[in-house]
Amino acid sequence: MTRVLVVDDSPQILATLRLNLRARHYEVTVATGGGQALTQAADWHPDLVVLDLGLPDLDGVEVIRGLRGWSRVPIIVLSGRAGSKDKVDALDAGADDYVTKPFGVDELLARIRAITRRAPLDEDHPSVRLGGHTVDLARKTVTAADDSRTHLTPTEWGILELLVRNPGKLIPQRQLLAEVWGPNHVKETHYLRVYLASLRRKLETDPSRPRHLITEPGMGYRFEP
Repeated sequence: MTRVLVVDDSPQILATLRLNLRARHYEVTVATGGGQALTQAADWHPDLVVLDLGLPDLDGVEVIRGLRGWSRVPIIVLSGRAGSKDKVDALDAGADDYVTKPFGVDELLARIRAITRRAPLDEDHPSVRLGGHTVDLARKTVTAADDSRTHLTPTEWGILELLVRNPGKLIPQRQLLAEVWGPNHVKETHYLRVYLASLRRKLETDPSRPRHLITEPGMGYRFEP
């Protein structure tokens, strides 16, 4: 069973998530503060953490940093803080996803499924399916269903590679910009809009309604297999 640690100071939210997760055969434990969350994570080794930012003892961003000091466990932030700075701070600290309260349980469960089904790439044959295309990370090629090659620019490839190596994970705008263009370009978000639009035209069946290269407004982008 997938083990989920839920961290929130709201008894109602803890009860709701515990009930819904257990009904779907997740193993669940809860914490009401940041210190308790760090202790339980060290003792219990969860497969996923769902974390509120507004905790009574520690700010949630500090909890993320504490976890990232020793663990790569996926972290979904579940917070009432809707400001872009709060989202960026949490993602930069190491969160994998961000859901804003009030939230739909079905959406949160879908995010949990997306993250927990992530599997590491087979580095002997590192290829990923993207709709009707095959992305070969070793050869740095993209092949359509008819075996024709899809040409990508080096910048398009850099963005695509980072996304497909992290299926289901929200990649912050700043991370994409820093890794593809360099640390001096982390505010040039218009670069990403232009290049993602180009990648969708080349790889998505309906670029206006993308299924695989997804924008999370104000936060970043994710690849959904």
